[in-house]
Amino acid sequence: MLKAAKLGLVGILIVVLLAACGSNSTSDGSTNKSTEKITLTIWNNWSGQDAKAVAMRKILEDFQAENPNITLEIEALATDGLKTRLRTAAAADEMPDLFVMWPGAMTKEFVQGDLLQPINEFLDQNAEWKNNFIENALVDFTVEDNIYSVPMNLAPSSLLYYNEDLFKQYNVKVPTTWDELLQAVDTFNANNIIPIALGNKANWVAQSTTFSTIGDRVTGTEWFLKAVDQNGASFTDPEFIEALKLYQELGEAKAYQEGFNSIDENQMLQLYTQGKAAMVINGGWAVAGLVNTASEEILNATNITILPTVDGGKGAAKTTAGVVGTGLGVNKKLSGAKKDAAMKLFYALAGPDGQKATLESSTLISYNLELDPSKANPLFIKLTELMKETKIVPVYDSKLSSAAVEAINNGLQELLLGGDPEDIAKRIQAAQAGAVN
Repeated sequence: MLKAAKLGLVGILIVVLLAACGSNSTSDGSTNKSTEKITLTIWNNWSGQDAKAVAMRKILEDFQAENPNITLEIEALATDGLKTRLRTAAAADEMPDLFVMWPGAMTKEFVQGDLLQPINEFLDQNAEWKNNFIENALVDFTVEDNIYSVPMNLAPSSLLYYNEDLFKQYNVKVPTTWDELLQAVDTFNANNIIPIALGNKANWVAQSTTFSTIGDRVTGTEWFLKAVDQNGASFTDPEFIEALKLYQELGEAKAYQEGFNSIDENQMLQLYTQGKAAMVINGGWAVAGLVNTASEEILNATNITILPTVDGGKGAAKTTAGVVGTGLGVNKKLSGAKKDAAMKLFYALAGPDGQKATLESSTLISYNLELDPSKANPLFIKLTELMKETKIVPVYDSKLSSAAVEAINNGLQELLLGGDPEDIAKRIQAAQAGAVN
């Protein structure tokens, strides 16, 4: 009888333990409560000293401390280095467990390469989080009804930062038209001030921060999307060549400092923060860097606007190129406890707390959270107000194929040094046509 009672007690304990194991879901959508030792690799572009990078590194540190059974192997690279590394890893099918990736073209290419797994089920388990993203925020991470990531920021890529003190000192009007921009360039050159700082060593900078918006100003968004699809438009069309010629005018006017193709984005910002340049064209992400590295004098003198209009252009005026923001890709090969651990980290970085940390790091987000002006840097408040009245149009490298992106990035480096616009247009067209066909 006693033996039977003991066996019954053991059976009850087993049932209780099994029930406990079966009900270990958490508020973060993760089901990982295991003490199993797990190693996760994560590649990111949070390598700098900007406020966004600092905030994300803090989340990674806290996650590691709170989850001693999960070891994070973190690799942080500059944006251009990360993009190159990811494409190399993709070609070899050796992707890390989690990685920062870009919406649009990169997401689609990785899905086509069978490298990503969708996160629909995870999002549905956390519906309040899923439904709090801004309208259309998930579109460029969606392929054939499967969602592969969520945006961790909002990235207008083409904004004009300018030093109001220098503009007042030399009696220069803040440019709202192309002619006014060229006049400003002439005046600053005449006074030995760099008109616009540019760091195009990583050749995406000119395309993403400047030409994508100029191209849209001239051709309009509808034409560009047709050219991307190679359906009713070609990059050898007159309007695109006109856009290239217009951008070339900045090179001919010496809008940029000498050697602009030999310095990077960080060095570009340094020219501005040192007071050597009157303007710099960069994305909304630049604010997070400026608030952490610029002097109080430069910060107080800095204002933000959009690029000037183009007379006769087909594009809308109050627009800037950009994307909803980078996301985290999840390796297709993950399963079981390792996948659970990866999704727990995903939620820590991209969930509500991660979105809040990003907003508080002077970085725009694609998530519905109110900014607290009492905690925000004045420059970030200016950016927030500007984006309330500015529409985002596609940045070229979010829509074009990898081959066409390489063609346009290399072509713009040549263009600013006197390259032939028509020849550059032919190369871009050939690359995109080859990819589509």
